[in-house]
Amino acid sequence: MIERKNLIARILLFAGLIAGAFLSLAPFYWMFIAATHSTGEIFALPPNLLPGKHLLSNLANLQAEVGLARVVFNSTILAVVYTIVTVFLSAMAGYAFAKFQFRGRDAIFFGVLITIMVPYQATLIPLFSTMAKLGWINTYKAVLTPNLANAFGIFLMRQNMQAVPTEMIEAGRIDGCSEFGTFMRIVLPSMRPALAALAIYMFMFQWNNFMWPLVVLNDPKMYTIPVALSSLIGLSRIDYGQLMLGASVSTLPIMAVFLILQRQFISGILSGSVKG
Repeated sequence: MIERKNLIARILLFAGLIAGAFLSLAPFYWMFIAATHSTGEIFALPPNLLPGKHLLSNLANLQAEVGLARVVFNSTILAVVYTIVTVFLSAMAGYAFAKFQFRGRDAIFFGVLITIMVPYQATLIPLFSTMAKLGWINTYKAVLTPNLANAFGIFLMRQNMQAVPTEMIEAGRIDGCSEFGTFMRIVLPSMRPALAALAIYMFMFQWNNFMWPLVVLNDPKMYTIPVALSSLIGLSRIDYGQLMLGASVSTLPIMAVFLILQRQFISGILSGSVKG
């Protein structure tokens, strides 16, 4: 009797999981299918859930409208550079907050956490004024620099760094390794899951970043994918086939990166929950 109840419970659990997976994937399926249709076919009733014949024409029109290859290249370069630099800076800051004892450490860390609570929109005007004074408007330096010191990244790395045995770090110092060498050769290799998790998060953040690039960039040749796609929305006419194709192209890299590194992402997030 107990085994039968367990079997029924498992069947219901798997049925719920399958239903949840279907509901989660259905919008993506519709987006990919809509990318192969024209605007009229997208709004047809009943909706056509099979691939259409307008994929190549939508791709050609999208390339002509926004220069798809160029904006994908722009977004890729910005996301990769931002991810590498931010992950490294966050790891160094997290290491300092977790393993060094200095006056005001906790107060400084608390101040870093407070910045997460500041609405992003409230920082746009002072940041734009600063970029204008530096002469960085319409440059990629203005896009990348303000967000390099990411408070969430510092918090995540600090939480994970607390799990690194202090004895292992001290052993490296005793063996004559410099502080930076200890960080690079001992600490970072042991933090690969957390680094992968943070890298995925930072890549997604920069890849999807819309508001700030829209503010500081005014040359269409320098646009990122979100900014370029926003230019497709006109006052009187919107080509939803192009828009869905652009959204599909924008989504695929993120899905690929997450699927490749999902194990490291999950283990890195869970390891950050360990109380130090």
